[in-house]
Parts: sequence; C-alpha cells; structure tokens
Amino acid sequence: MTAHSGSCLCGAVKFRINGAFEGFFLCHCSRCRQSSGSAHASNLFSPDGTIHWISGRENVKVYHLPDTRFGKSFCSTCGSALSREKAIGTGLVVPAGCLATPVAMKPNAHIFTTSRADWDHDLETVPSFDERP
Repeated sequence: MTAHSGSCLCGAVKFRINGAFEGFFLCHCSRCRQSSGSAHASNLFSPDGTIHWISGRENVKVYHLPDTRFGKSFCSTCGSALSREKAIGTGLVVPAGCLATPVAMKPNAHIFTTSRADWDHDLETVPSFDERP
C-alpha cells in the first residue's frame, strides 16, 4: 500500500495518507484561486485513500461552501491547507504542498483554465531565481 506523510506549516497537525494517488490536477477555478491565494490549487486525488491523524486532529477545520461541492481543510493555527475527505463520494483530496514525502507522479492537467487569472500566462519568460532576489 502506498503511504505519504505530511503536516501543516506550524507542525501542529501531522498525518499519514494510505492509498495511491490516481489524479493530480492544477485547478484554476476562481474558488481554488481564492482559497489558495495563488494562481491555482495543486490537488492530488486518492479514490480509496484514508487519513490517519498522527497529531493535532483538533486543529483541523473544514469549510464547505454552501450549496456546492467545494470544500477545504486547514490548520486553525497557521491556516495551511490539509488533506480532506471528498465532499461527495469516497476518497481524499490532498493539497500537494502539505506532503513531506515525494510524489512520483506529475500533474495530469491544468483544469478550469477559462477561469485562469489574467496575469497567469506566458510565465516561462519571467526571470527565475534560486532564492529571493
């Protein structure tokens, strides 16, 4: 069985994921952009995955946008995005950035690109630095 571990930024929440990832999507929908504060959310999907909370389960908060399937889990101390059970159906949605273990797969696709931020285009030409300039 495939296992991954992760945590929030402050370390209050630690968890282990059991189950393989079958999808990895970079979602540009307005909800994912707003909830992540970035150009897109980077979410892994495990249809039969389970979460084992090692520590800090009491710090995990879940928000579901009313009348939608949209939801997110986060640490109530530092606000870091965390793994969550899917709102409908079984399995998990796992923000790739909360994992401490390597993920062997690359993203399958950019999705909801018609909602892409107006500044999120042709970024290959933007200078790149190993550290903050």
